[in-house]
Amino acid sequence: MDLFEYHAQKDGHVSRPLADRMRPMNLDEFIGQRHAVGEGTLIRHAILKDRIFSMILWGPPGCGKTTLARIFASQTRCHFVHFSAVLSGVKEIRSVIEDAKNQQTLFRKKTVLFVDEIHRFNKAQQDAFLHHVESGLITLIGATTENPSFEVIPPLLSRCRVITLNPLSDEDIATILDNALKDRERGLGEMNLIVDEDALSHLVRMSDGDGRTALNNLETTASLIASGREDPSKEKPIKLTLQYVERAMERKALLYDKAGDEHYNLISAFHKSLRGSDPDAAAYWLGRMLSAGEDPFYVARRMVRFASEDIGNADPHALGVALSAMEAFRFLGHPEGELALVQAAIYLATAPKSNSIYTAYGAVKAVIDKHGALPVPLHIRNAPTALMRGIGYGKDYKYAHDYKDAYVPQDYLPEKLEGRYFYKPTDRGYENRIKQWLEKWRSLKQKKKDAKNNQK
Repeated sequence: MDLFEYHAQKDGHVSRPLADRMRPMNLDEFIGQRHAVGEGTLIRHAILKDRIFSMILWGPPGCGKTTLARIFASQTRCHFVHFSAVLSGVKEIRSVIEDAKNQQTLFRKKTVLFVDEIHRFNKAQQDAFLHHVESGLITLIGATTENPSFEVIPPLLSRCRVITLNPLSDEDIATILDNALKDRERGLGEMNLIVDEDALSHLVRMSDGDGRTALNNLETTASLIASGREDPSKEKPIKLTLQYVERAMERKALLYDKAGDEHYNLISAFHKSLRGSDPDAAAYWLGRMLSAGEDPFYVARRMVRFASEDIGNADPHALGVALSAMEAFRFLGHPEGELALVQAAIYLATAPKSNSIYTAYGAVKAVIDKHGALPVPLHIRNAPTALMRGIGYGKDYKYAHDYKDAYVPQDYLPEKLEGRYFYKPTDRGYENRIKQWLEKWRSLKQKKKDAKNNQK
């Protein structure tokens, strides 16, 4: 008897999936998204006071969008309609509108329409209930994994509040799994499972912030264990080990600890491969981290930092490439978005290198630490009033665009730092052009200073 047969026999009917059985029934059971549903938030207030407003729940799969909608349905006195954008069209929308009118006329009930995967609706379908959302006949709750700015028509979007939901944290996923293992009514509590820490960590990592995936993987693993036991409810406790999880998921756990040495070893190897202009090694270490469950946005943030620290103005496009890769992953998610990260890594690895930005800013911070808050020179101070102009603010300031090539030799640093150069561009990539410009401008400034000194 496997896990599914056991629960069917226990309940007298075919069991629902664990992820559905463990779906929170109220806000107290809801795990994660504290920024959206925690104490004092707009959503919590709306549910507790039964004042639901039109909203778009935007977030990745398994973050709680549908669960929140069901909590709205169970905790409010509204007439609630669950609507799938995949299976329904304009005809069904009109039927919902007529039903909403009846609910309002006959029972004085407000209709809350939950549209799952609202991004699947085309413009005509969204237009069909736009007027009724505006009139208040329908309160719309849309759920989407796609950016509503691109997928929801502006008139409808302007009438809804966008609530952004995040991937669940590792701690949230671990709590969800723990609850499922302990719950004897809806979860796996009667199986008497004891989970090894490394098995739990692997389940958490492989979920990638998706609570539904985490519970599905746990259920599959538990089913594998149950298939070898005569009666899961009567036998002694059994350990759910990493080996069970790997067999159930058909995926080995790579040696990796996001909080330990291996985490830092791999990110160090990745960073040094980028700096060393080795695209092959960079792609390999990136793949190792993603396969082991590293947060893709952590890797993306490191590439954004690298673009400024190790490339800088040698290739000004590098920063844009890194940022675009991060946004592309946010838009696509796993696995499609991984290619954008690989593309960025290979671009950064093969770009000309310069740490001039990094060293320039380091020198700036050192000077600030040494000299403190030096006064701004009078000629470049803002002078919005006659009093300020009278005491010299803005006096003798030269507007660069009034001069040839939009450049005029004048000082901008505090007097104590005049002549200091922090930024020293290399001869590599675009920085070579910047270097030529700076050499020309600095030469003109030096000539002006020499002429001034000769007059003295």
